[in-house]
Amino acid sequence: MAFIIAVDGPAASGKGTIASRLAKLYGYPLLDSGLLYRGVGLKVAQDGGDLDDVSVATAAALALRPSELEQPELRTRAAGELASRVAVHTPVRQALREFQQRFAAQEPGSVIDGRDIGTVIAPAAPAKLYVTASAEIRADRRWRQLVGQGEAVAYDEILADIRKRDERDGGRADSPMTQAADAVLLDTSEMTIDQAFDAARRIVETARARSGNLPG
Repeated sequence: MAFIIAVDGPAASGKGTIASRLAKLYGYPLLDSGLLYRGVGLKVAQDGGDLDDVSVATAAALALRPSELEQPELRTRAAGELASRVAVHTPVRQALREFQQRFAAQEPGSVIDGRDIGTVIAPAAPAKLYVTASAEIRADRRWRQLVGQGEAVAYDEILADIRKRDERDGGRADSPMTQAADAVLLDTSEMTIDQAFDAARRIVETARARSGNLPG
């Protein structure tokens, strides 16, 4: 059975960096599930479609190709907002669910980060982390990242965006962002990225020992 590492949590919590480092450590393929929704949102926007139209967003999800996930535009603040809007549509989530579950089933294992991996995509994953941090800390991280990319944006604006996305992601009817009952909570508010990764690694090692998934 594939050893799936599910890394969930809100925006700018550090889950993406942690997931990437875990994938490199164990030699597993990595899927940033948020890119799928960013890809759908960007596709709708580029085609001049209505992000709130379920049928339009679903058609974009069904037509999404893996190669489209390489677009640099997907890493922008605007793409994140687009993703959050199309992710509320149940048919969109259903269209992307099978893609994610096929990815998760790869042997010998995989790492997937998102908001509903441990609860919906891979509920049987032996290693589950829920990575979070205070809204203020996450806003500061995202603000610094965007400024570093050359975007002119105010911290207060980013904080408002973070809070709005948390409410939208946690309040949607289908697959809301929530900590799985058996996920280990990792609050990175007061941690450096190296400290957060080390804590995550120890969580995964405990899960590997429990499942018997150790080098032999």
